[in-house]
Amino acid sequence: MSDEETARRVRAAQRGDTLAMAELLDELAPYVGRICGPIALDQGPDAAQEALVAVFRSLRTLKEPTALHGWVRAIAVREAVRLARRAARAMPADLSTLPSRGDPQLGADIRDVLERLSPEHRAVLVLRDVEGLDERAAAELLDIRVGTVKSRLHRARDTFRKAWTS
Repeated sequence: MSDEETARRVRAAQRGDTLAMAELLDELAPYVGRICGPIALDQGPDAAQEALVAVFRSLRTLKEPTALHGWVRAIAVREAVRLARRAARAMPADLSTLPSRGDPQLGADIRDVLERLSPEHRAVLVLRDVEGLDERAAAELLDIRVGTVKSRLHRARDTFRKAWTS
């Protein structure tokens, strides 16, 4: 969908047009799910739902409709980290129990490794390696300093790499 079409739908939804809201929901739901899933893991669907509720509650406050996806991304990351923390996943798990490379469960290894990272580390990995944001943009979304993004990203990648190759 073009930026103009998205902006038109946002403006219509801000005026209360339920069809435009439904179309926006159809557009945003998969996007929000791709962001929330790897950060909140088992809480991903709940985080996506909470993020979409927050988006539609606050849609009238969005001043620049062409900035919709960036605004939604910020809300989705915030909700995913919040729910992941609530699920008591803030402490990285013991990496020694990770299955070896030859294990038949290899397909589940990526998720297993992600579960062992803190929500903050997962958020940085998703923003940098999945969403392709630079450090400055990730820092703004997470409301932290660029140096913090760099250090978290380094630790997250290092932990992921060690767990993956063990």
